[in-house]
Amino acid sequence: MFLSTFSDISVAAWTMAATAAFLMGVSKAGLKGMSIFNVTLMALAFGSRASTGLFIPLLIVGDIFAVVYYNRHAQWKYIFKFIPWMILGILIGVLVGKDLPEWEFKWGMVIVIFISLAMLIWWDRRKSQTVPTHWLFSGSMGILAGICTMIGNLAGAFTNIFFLAMRLPKNEFVGTAAWLFFITNLFKLPFHVFVWKTVTIESLLVNLRLLPAILIGLVLGVFLVKKINEKNYKRFILIVTAIGAVAILFK
Repeated sequence: MFLSTFSDISVAAWTMAATAAFLMGVSKAGLKGMSIFNVTLMALAFGSRASTGLFIPLLIVGDIFAVVYYNRHAQWKYIFKFIPWMILGILIGVLVGKDLPEWEFKWGMVIVIFISLAMLIWWDRRKSQTVPTHWLFSGSMGILAGICTMIGNLAGAFTNIFFLAMRLPKNEFVGTAAWLFFITNLFKLPFHVFVWKTVTIESLLVNLRLLPAILIGLVLGVFLVKKINEKNYKRFILIVTAIGAVAILFK
């Protein structure tokens, strides 16, 4: 386990981890849909299990920046609609996370993501302004997001699908997602510390060394989000989510 060999972490591992932290910062600043690449790089650097705990403090740092910067754009009615289901999913993830076969998790997640993306593209082509209102949509997306965020920090695809389906403009999308993830990542933290024991003193020392990379990513991400218009932003989210779904299979 990497925690017992902290002093022997290779240059390649540090490079992948720093790149992951940088991309995480870019994502937290508003370019959503990149979480699978962050998770994959960190898993390659430190291993799948250890990387889940390494991510949490970094995610919370990014969340704090995002909620401060985009707070005025948050749409709380969507958070209240989604978060109870997501918390339920996190609790399920805590219980099954240690025993769930990884290949089943990967394939199931990929299939659901592509079905959901197909639905979004179909809605877009119809030019309909209606949004899904049935509790089954928010419930299924929320539970899947909760399970995936606990097991692999991979909730982004499902939250992206939910917020795109709600037709949220760019800034409202980012601000609402920022608060959602800040709350859920704080909720996950005690489980990583006391149940899975993936957040330790050694992992926090790694986080400190990666902090500059995430801060640089946050600054660059804010600049890039301002340059992307509404139409291209939604297109970017759809494309990156689809690429991320395929990348999950190679994680």
